[in-house]
Amino acid sequence: MSKQRLIIIGAGMASGRVIEHLVETAPDAYDITLFNAEPRGNYNRIMLSPVLAGDKTYEEIVTHDDAFYCSHKIDCRFGQKVTAIDTAAKTVTSDTGEVLAYDKLLFGTGSNPFIIPLPGHDLEGVIAYRDLEDTQAMMGLGQGNRAVVIGGGLLGLEAAAGMAARGVDVTVVHIMGHLMERQLDPAAGYLLRKSLEEKGITIRLEANSKEIVGKDGKVRALMLEDGTELPCDLLVMAVGIRPNTALAAEAGLAVGRGIHVDDQMLTSVSDVLAVGECVEHDGALFGLVAPLYDQAKVAAQTLMGNEAAFVQKTLSTKLKVTGCDLFSAGDFAEGEGREDIVFRDPARGVYKRLVIEAGKLVGAVMYGDTADGNWFFGLIKDGTDIEEMRETLIFGPAYQGGVAADPLSAVAALPPEAEICGCNGICKGTIVDAINAGATDLGAVKATTKASASCGTCTGLVEQLLQVTLGDDFQMPTAQPICGCCDLTHEDVRRLIKAQELKSQEAVWQELGWKTLNGCHVCRPAVNFYLLADWPLEYRDDPQSRFVNERKHANIQKDGTFSVVPRMWGGITNPAELRAIADAADKYNVPTVKVTGGQRIDLLGVKGEDLPYIWADLNKAGLVSGHAYSKGLRTVKTCVGTDHCRFGTQDSTGLGIKLEQALWGSWTPHKVKLAVSGCPRNCAEATCKDVGIICVDSGYQVSVAGAAGMDVKETERLVDVASEAEAIDWTVAFVQLYRENAKYLDRPYKWVAKVGLDWVKERLDDPAERARLIEAFELSQSIYRKDPWAEHAAKADAFQPLADLKLEAAK
Repeated sequence: MSKQRLIIIGAGMASGRVIEHLVETAPDAYDITLFNAEPRGNYNRIMLSPVLAGDKTYEEIVTHDDAFYCSHKIDCRFGQKVTAIDTAAKTVTSDTGEVLAYDKLLFGTGSNPFIIPLPGHDLEGVIAYRDLEDTQAMMGLGQGNRAVVIGGGLLGLEAAAGMAARGVDVTVVHIMGHLMERQLDPAAGYLLRKSLEEKGITIRLEANSKEIVGKDGKVRALMLEDGTELPCDLLVMAVGIRPNTALAAEAGLAVGRGIHVDDQMLTSVSDVLAVGECVEHDGALFGLVAPLYDQAKVAAQTLMGNEAAFVQKTLSTKLKVTGCDLFSAGDFAEGEGREDIVFRDPARGVYKRLVIEAGKLVGAVMYGDTADGNWFFGLIKDGTDIEEMRETLIFGPAYQGGVAADPLSAVAALPPEAEICGCNGICKGTIVDAINAGATDLGAVKATTKASASCGTCTGLVEQLLQVTLGDDFQMPTAQPICGCCDLTHEDVRRLIKAQELKSQEAVWQELGWKTLNGCHVCRPAVNFYLLADWPLEYRDDPQSRFVNERKHANIQKDGTFSVVPRMWGGITNPAELRAIADAADKYNVPTVKVTGGQRIDLLGVKGEDLPYIWADLNKAGLVSGHAYSKGLRTVKTCVGTDHCRFGTQDSTGLGIKLEQALWGSWTPHKVKLAVSGCPRNCAEATCKDVGIICVDSGYQVSVAGAAGMDVKETERLVDVASEAEAIDWTVAFVQLYRENAKYLDRPYKWVAKVGLDWVKERLDDPAERARLIEAFELSQSIYRKDPWAEHAAKADAFQPLADLKLEAAK
């Protein structure tokens, strides 16, 4: 029996899977000709993001190489387009003019990126994010380049993150109120935005694009409706896709939003099939990999003459976007008759929301911890009655019926064919077989099966499979070391510095087995702080082990200039100080003078060479460094309290000044901010600070571990005291306890979350321990409470006449 002729148009992921099924189960059924407009064959498009980020090469994401096509005698027409189809004659015509006959024809033409028809959309440097060429254009950017991404969906965010990782200054412009609105609710979208901004990506929401501005035929900027211009060297449009149906429509196939297909993936024309993003089935379009692979399996069965039917399934979305774990399933929109169960853990960056209707789970959104996503998805698909487990539902399968269950039971119960790694199509059975064959850790499983080697979303499941399969032989992954210079964690280093009485950096490198001679930029600042905090008399601060802002005693700005912030005790100033600031701003041509949220005045745009001289001028007026750059006390925000306010219960301004003078100049693991409010109306916003004090009629309510930056967290009550002196003592003792025990670069709220507020209270409730902490803090302050500007200002005085001449010449 002679082979039939199968022509496939498009070498995408769906058509590639059709080819795999055919050559595996019916290798003698068809002579296959494969057309692709791109000059290459099948590759994993969802892995273009790791290629952009530099985590993979193009060769690593190729699904079918030349050897595959050659071994199966597939006629490859890469870089050739089909320009016409005659369904009556059953022929296709290519752009080379060649006409080929077919017995069966398969459309796998995929989709086209939607390009917003803004003025300037055809400028050079305006691209989509769809193929390898687009990826390579983004990979061509680096440090010093700027890019704008229009679109805050998955593809746009992956493009932004990949370029940002290469040092590109990236801005994402999104028309909606939160990112990835199709997959996430506003709360999860907020957390994602915050995480991306931590990576240096600028996010502009509810922003309408008006025009793409060019120069000499190349893109120069994106102009928004409000007139804002966002300069860019490259503009990426990632605003959605449209099924590529033009060729099918010209050939007379029934086309709506996509190419119409039935359950067997057959189109309206006999012997013509379609799969992938180009199809429309029962009114639905498809963009996720799982349904495309299901379509491919059905199409292959149809081509082989077997019965099969494509069935749309309820889908979940489990993704890792730039290192952030996300999960959503079902319908999570708000609606009448629905109720939410919400779990938040700001310290860990975890958010979970379940939507319940008529006693059943209908939707779920998870951010940060998605380990139970498959279990929740199963409840949604099966329509399980959840009333009996409603009280514990949010905690997942490990705690149902009020009794802690085996947290691995859900993974153990999965059938062997259950897919674990969606990127590579790896099922549980394959992973278990690899573990039994000797792949006994995550790295070995990755190398053997590729599971969790792509996006990493399934890493937690793979580790659970390791634990279930190996039992007692499973080795729990250890905590991460402080850096690559050693194998010790931050906690180990702190403990050993104290236990072994190591009092110099050289002692740490030598005694703790550092692999490098003098540490690195990651470990040196941490070790410097630990030594400084533990041995204030014996150790001297090493400025070269500090970040650039702390070495320069000013915050460096993106243009290389600096920000100078004089201290204003408790937010209080006077005309003389204001005149000194104004005079300095005039004298040194400071372009921006801003009032900060910490009740101070910020001089922005000071040139590096002018720093010593502006410090000298401010020092003469009695102004000292505000340490706005330091890992130490920043500000103490106050309201006017009893001095002026009719609601004030205590002298909040006076207490704030005393606290700032007591804590000023202290080095801490991270920045520390305080506030004192004169009454429960809380005008100084004390309930979101590292330490916040609310004045009441009976005295002072001292609370700690708040946050109002990347994370937002309310403070927790530490103690109520009757006197101002007690409030100061408890605050100082808390700060010293934090100094002695926290991991470097952990804010107080993160440290308290780790050790527990009860542990903190237990230590501080002991009067002897509280006194010891206060004494230790005062000892450190006696050495380090100095104005860093003063020393530099004294040196600058000798050169002030020369500096003045330079300033006059510049004017």
